[in-house]
Amino acid sequence: MFLLKDIHYKDILHIPYLEIKSGEITCLFGESGSGKSTLLRMLNNMITPDKGEIRYQNQSISEYIPMELRQEVVMLGQEPIVFDGTVRDNLLKGLEFSGKPEVDDSSLLALMNELKLHKKLDEDASKLSGGEKQRVAFGRVLLMGAKVYLLDEPTSALDEETENSIMDFVTTEIKKKKKTAIMVTHSKYVAKEYSDTIIYMNEIATTPNNKVGTGHE
Repeated sequence: MFLLKDIHYKDILHIPYLEIKSGEITCLFGESGSGKSTLLRMLNNMITPDKGEIRYQNQSISEYIPMELRQEVVMLGQEPIVFDGTVRDNLLKGLEFSGKPEVDDSSLLALMNELKLHKKLDEDASKLSGGEKQRVAFGRVLLMGAKVYLLDEPTSALDEETENSIMDFVTTEIKKKKKTAIMVTHSKYVAKEYSDTIIYMNEIATTPNNKVGTGHE
C-alpha cells in the first residue's frame, strides 16, 4: 500500500526503506519523539518529507490531489474534531466530505451501539465528554469507507474496558472489509493484540556531526 525510500524530515525522521502492506493493520510503536505521528501525517500528505519518496498504490504521493488522497487515506487524530451541530451532523460530516450518500438513522444508531456511544442523534455534540467525542470521530471515519485509516492514539481518552471493546469492533470491521490501517499507540497490549505488523521506531540519536534515526520493522 505504501513504500517509503530514503525519507528525511528535519531531525525527526530518517527512514532508509519501509513497506506497509495492503489489507493489514500496522502499528507504529515507540517512544515519544520517535516520529510516529509525523510519519502518519506523511502518509496522506499533510507533511512533506525534506528528502525521499513516498509511494501510495505504486504512485508517488506527490502526484495525488491532496483532497482526493485524504478521501481515500483518512486520518483520525489524537484530539477528536467535533463540528457544530448534533451527534448526527458529526457522524454524517465524513460522508459529506467524501461525496458519499447519507445513511439512515437506524444505521447510525447501530454504529453508535457498537461504539458504546449511548446518546441520542439529536444531542448537541459539543456537550459530549472527551471519550464520547472520540467515539463520534471514530464513527465518522468508519462511515467514510476509506481504503486506509490512519489512527493516531485513537483510544487515548477511553478507559481500558471501552478501549478493548471498540478496538475489537473497529479492527474486525477493517479486516472484514479488507481495508488497511496504520495505527500509532503507546500501548504494548494494543500493539500486540490488534496489529498484524509492528514497526518499532527509535528516537533519532544526535551527535555534533551526525544525525541518524530509523523507523523499521
